[in-house]
Amino acid sequence: MRTSSNLQLLTGISMAVAMLFNTAQASAEQWAPTATKATRIPTTVSSKSVATLMQAGTPTQISVALKLRNKAELDAITTGILNGKNVKTISNAEFMNRFAPTTAQVQSVVNYLKASGFVNITVSDNRMLVTANGAAATVKTAFNTDLQTFSIDGRTVHANTTDAQIPQSLSDIVLAVHGLQNVHTYRTHLVRPNANTLASTGHNPTEFSAIYNASGLPSAVNATIGIITQGSMTQTIKDLNTFTSKAGYPTANVETVTIGSPSTDTSGVGEWNMDTQDALATAGGTIKKMVLYTANTLNLTDITAAYNRAVSDNVAKVINVSLGMCENDAQNGGITASNDQIFQTAVAQGQTFAVSSGDSGAYECGGPGTSQSYPSASPYVISVGGTLLNTSGTTWVSESVWSCTTAANCQASASGGAGGGPSLTESAPSWQISSGVLGSATKRGTPDISFNADPASGALVIVNGSNQQIGGTSLAAPIFTGFWARVQSMNNNSLPFPAAAIYQKAASTPGMFHDVTTGSNGGYSAKAGWDYASGFGSLNMANFAAAMGSTPPPPNVLVKDVPITGINVATGANLVYTFAVPAGATNLSFKTTGGTGDADLYVQVGSAPTTTTYLQKSDGSTSTETVTIASPTAGTYYVLLNGYTTSNGVNLVATYQTGTPGNVLNNGVPVTGISLASGASSVYTFVVPAGRPTVTFKTSGGTGDADLYVKLGSAPTTSSYLQKSDGASNNESITINSPAGGTYYVMVKAYSAISGLSLVATD
Repeated sequence: MRTSSNLQLLTGISMAVAMLFNTAQASAEQWAPTATKATRIPTTVSSKSVATLMQAGTPTQISVALKLRNKAELDAITTGILNGKNVKTISNAEFMNRFAPTTAQVQSVVNYLKASGFVNITVSDNRMLVTANGAAATVKTAFNTDLQTFSIDGRTVHANTTDAQIPQSLSDIVLAVHGLQNVHTYRTHLVRPNANTLASTGHNPTEFSAIYNASGLPSAVNATIGIITQGSMTQTIKDLNTFTSKAGYPTANVETVTIGSPSTDTSGVGEWNMDTQDALATAGGTIKKMVLYTANTLNLTDITAAYNRAVSDNVAKVINVSLGMCENDAQNGGITASNDQIFQTAVAQGQTFAVSSGDSGAYECGGPGTSQSYPSASPYVISVGGTLLNTSGTTWVSESVWSCTTAANCQASASGGAGGGPSLTESAPSWQISSGVLGSATKRGTPDISFNADPASGALVIVNGSNQQIGGTSLAAPIFTGFWARVQSMNNNSLPFPAAAIYQKAASTPGMFHDVTTGSNGGYSAKAGWDYASGFGSLNMANFAAAMGSTPPPPNVLVKDVPITGINVATGANLVYTFAVPAGATNLSFKTTGGTGDADLYVQVGSAPTTTTYLQKSDGSTSTETVTIASPTAGTYYVLLNGYTTSNGVNLVATYQTGTPGNVLNNGVPVTGISLASGASSVYTFVVPAGRPTVTFKTSGGTGDADLYVKLGSAPTTSSYLQKSDGASNNESITINSPAGGTYYVMVKAYSAISGLSLVATD
């Protein structure tokens, strides 16, 4: 966690005096309550040792959550957003000026912690969390509670014996204290199928766009996706790169933001791989950026800090959370209070947390009564439940509630299937009450929507280089995360938290949903319309995007650098697309990748091609085809995709380069950092005056294998050129003696993917 740069801490003698004053003041003050209560020990644990007081010097780390200022004003903003009113979202600067704790308030807390004996005190950028290291005795001094230690189900844990308290003078500043227990932690919502549950077929993540009718929507090229993760991300990023390569997507721009100290833990790699690969796929395969907010552990303190960092950064408009815990424990530990105000801030800033609803059916906290998963139950997040998905190829057929209720088809980690039901701790938000879906109920109902989650119809996720079939509502959440990023990108990231729109448009736009009417999560059954088992069901993304005010291009119109994904074409069938190319464009390229079968590519300018009449074609034996036109004429290009054999899940993308100064070579001045995918090319121009004795073109450096082609007067191709150099490295050179004066066109062609290449021309 970063320390706020504008917080000035007392030092030297003044600090010593302040500490003595604060200690004396605190001892004379009455204690005031916080939202952190004595730890509730589960009654369902299989074994528990006798508890003993933690030794006074045992190290501990705590985090103090501070209260927001002007809470009524923030409530008014978020209430307007949650009611679907046209309320302007706030910026980071507005949040800091109007609602964040003041530096003076933070300083009061820092002084108190120092006076109590805490060290290594840091403050989050938005001043909402203050973290410190101490010991059991320090905790007793500062918060008037002892810590017990004991063993529970093989884990050595600790817990506070009484409610955490603070001096009365801090009661208007401090909301909750985290880190006093590690009995209750977050759990991932990932489930692998038992052998006898594989009645359905797992889905490649690239198929979900076609299944949920999103293939005609542009990819989320303008959107940044945040994902809450834990442990080491090295393998997750490596597997994501393998996934993008196999899917024909460009390598994703991924940033890892480490919260606290880095961790080498790889136990959650399957979870984080499913989150990253499925969110990227449903976003269309091309996004602006993916930010992994990575906690050291799944302890509540660390995950709370990760949530807060995602909100403090405010760069991701959608943040995926595939985690949960018993809502009673969240409320008891002050997590509900502190995290809800983080999520509320996100809503005010135009951010959306997409949260898995849990894998324990209607009984997240155990029986006999129903209970829900937190933070899914928060009124400031979108709760995403789970279904069993049935398809014909990549065509949606039906969905039913993911049910997991017997030992024969259910793992202990998912004793009831899709989470859902009325919350015990959170009141119903206005957007649920006004829609009428809750009837007379007054508590938050989960989920809001659902997507594929049953491990029997789960996703084929690349884990440690190999495919694994995985499910759980941890699959459903990133499916929605990617889709929402796509819709946000189409709307310049201007859409507010979508709950109000989903509930308000449900009655008038039923075509937005695939209503789930069969199945049960052990406590509640699906029915027509919204229900506690599946919410409104899954989204028909084309209809949902239209209802949100998006105006996607017609499905057959290609947008530069925006792939159309999940294309299916039967044997002998044809699909035609159009693409506008402006004057001055160079290196026009049409490319198909991914999927199965054999689809061929035909291109014509001005009218639709056929398999016998075309400008250029690419008809190899797979669905990976490329047509490149170095110097295209301006106009509308027609692209015919022909199914030589039935092809499913194919991606099509078109691009070109424009004649910007970056494509003009200056004498003796290298163009550096050239990177091209395998098969791609880039064309440059160089003007040679008459009478020059020689002209030389050279490439060097970087990685991969680049070939060099030169032609006078027009762009070269691999079959039409003046000279070429096509060795087995990036070191290529062409020298032309007594060159004619004029404009020379230089094409760099990537025989294999290149990166960091330099090109220079001299005469």
